Amino acid sequence: MDFVAGNSGNSGDEQEHSCSRKGKKTFHRHTAYQIQSLETFFKDFPHPDENQRRQLSRELGLDPKQIKFWFQNKRTQTKAQNERADNSILRAENERIQCENLAIREALKNVICPACGGPPFGEEERQRSLQKLQLENAQLKEEHEKVSNLLARYIGKPISQINSLMSVPIPAPTSESVVDHPVPVPPVFPIQDMDLDLNSSGNLENIPLAFHLNGISDVDKALMMDTANNAMDELIRLLQINEPLWIKSSSDGRYTIHRDSYEKIFPRVSHFKTSTSRLESSKCSGMVTMNAMQLVDMFLDSEKWADIFPTIVSKAKTIQVLESGIIGNRNAHLQLMHEQMHILSPLVPPREYYFLRHCQQIELGLWVIVDVSYDWPRENIASSRCWRLPSGCMIQEMTNSCSNVTWVEHVEVDDKTLTHRLYRDLICGSSAYGAERWVLTLQRMCERLAFAMPENSRAHHHEFAGVINLPEGRKSMLKLARRMVKNFCAMLSMSGKLDFPQLSEVNNSGVRVSVRKSIEPGQPSGMIVSAATSLWLPLPSENVFNFFKDEKMRVQWDVLSNGNPVNEIARISTGAHPGNCISIIRPFIPTESNMVMLQESCIDILGSMVVYAPIDIPSMNLAISGEDSSTIAILPSGFVISGDGRQRDIHGASTSTNTASVGSLLTVAFQILVSSPASSKDFNMESVATVNTLISSTVQRIKATLNCSNLD
Repeated sequence: MDFVAGNSGNSGDEQEHSCSRKGKKTFHRHTAYQIQSLETFFKDFPHPDENQRRQLSRELGLDPKQIKFWFQNKRTQTKAQNERADNSILRAENERIQCENLAIREALKNVICPACGGPPFGEEERQRSLQKLQLENAQLKEEHEKVSNLLARYIGKPISQINSLMSVPIPAPTSESVVDHPVPVPPVFPIQDMDLDLNSSGNLENIPLAFHLNGISDVDKALMMDTANNAMDELIRLLQINEPLWIKSSSDGRYTIHRDSYEKIFPRVSHFKTSTSRLESSKCSGMVTMNAMQLVDMFLDSEKWADIFPTIVSKAKTIQVLESGIIGNRNAHLQLMHEQMHILSPLVPPREYYFLRHCQQIELGLWVIVDVSYDWPRENIASSRCWRLPSGCMIQEMTNSCSNVTWVEHVEVDDKTLTHRLYRDLICGSSAYGAERWVLTLQRMCERLAFAMPENSRAHHHEFAGVINLPEGRKSMLKLARRMVKNFCAMLSMSGKLDFPQLSEVNNSGVRVSVRKSIEPGQPSGMIVSAATSLWLPLPSENVFNFFKDEKMRVQWDVLSNGNPVNEIARISTGAHPGNCISIIRPFIPTESNMVMLQESCIDILGSMVVYAPIDIPSMNLAISGEDSSTIAILPSGFVISGDGRQRDIHGASTSTNTASVGSLLTVAFQILVSSPASSKDFNMESVATVNTLISSTVQRIKATLNCSNLD
């Protein structure tokens, strides 16, 4: 759908109204059949697009301009009729209230005391009561004035306009209003009460108890709706307009916002008042193998949202649904959410947002979903160093149950000093959390879901013949592997980590170690030690991924293989690329072994991941047979690989001080269950030191095999 800027000034309006009057006169000369046909079409489509107007023109033998002007006049006439009807209702209501008021006044003249049955108050007592009420009323007016001034100071509009938002529905943006009216995003206020489900998933530890008890006030809800609708208007313009709002990079072809043009159209105040704050912006589009309505439903479900983006979203929670939207298309849906995002490495700090998510169906088969940060609760937001400006996606339904998704990411951050130098180019270049990563992840996960369908499993049956024979077993294995990847990605944030900086600080980061007590279902019970390190390698990321996928090279880095070769006994494809798959790997060990390894690998143009976990054979047989795999304890380890984010010229030479032309960033992460009592502090520290030594030696073997030992 093309959004075209409307004419500005009075001259365009006068011309249009003039044409409308001419068109209206012309219609008096047409047949009753034509008028009746237009009336019938108007009931279902009061705002026909250009294609519909052309179709009516052909069917009724009228000029397209006549069709356009007739609909304009009809909408104006209908609006006037509705206003007259509303005025009549209001006048009748006013007369009724006046009658009731007179009746109450007459009744008050004969009122008696309900306690003693005596006569009513005398005039003197009534005057004293009236003076008291007038004094209280004056105090309330003074408080009201203070609140009104406070709101006007923050959002730039009087309290009367805010109150009107609670009773008047806010219309969805049309193509004309989206383009012609730049809307500044107003500041917002903390919500004082929330209704939360404490038993559901999500990061609720830091939410004050007061927010768990009551619902959102009407004023807060009105402010949220106002903020969400303004954000929707801005996002639609960002999605539909390229130049001058977006500029394309000559080095990598990515789109970023042109600051001067953006600030002229959307004037705003920086959320962070520091010299280190910066803005990240990106825009990307791609085809996705999923129905558009299914995508919309998944995005509005926080649990499914986290499932579809496991490598980006570590936690997600719907705090409260403010508007449920229209059944069937989710139009006008609005909800308040909390989200924690983390990717790549423990060196990259998580990003945490409280934000509004608003969905609108712009036209048939076209949805826009916008996210915009919201101050809730203020005391928690103060510690967060990121703020989401209007961001989100446009989902357009295509043929063959596919969708075209256009994504916009626009955030303000103040974490430059907190970003480790290894990942500074990647983070500051808008690649780590950029729109391209969201689109590629969505494409890969939708492809994974498509390959999981029964009709697709038959096409790949030869890959796991004799091991996974049942569709239920395939489904159970896919769920188990998905939980393994989510567990691994959540572990990378490593809260409460300890640093062991023994490794070289030139191209390595040292080892981060975290100790936690596991009581969660689906994980081994006891004390778990997690360790991770990140390093730079002068190799393309795809070469590093192929190294970890090569069965013959596994003995070079996998301590679980005990120096013995391994054999892939089953594989489930999760994508067209051969690297996107789930594997069951069994070591070639002369003695009888009771363990196999479940492994999932995935790759796209921005990076790749290899995650694996040892599982005992009885548990694996349970999953293969199609039984519920949620009870199987799993403790994953693995690798995250990405490009280093450094800009290079057209000849491939790096612009950084490093002489290598191509480089990648590798994160190595292990998790080990401590079998001895967790109460011994000395033993815990001894276990930490053991894991530190293990990961350090593994990194050295990897670099030696890849001929990168000279990096030290």
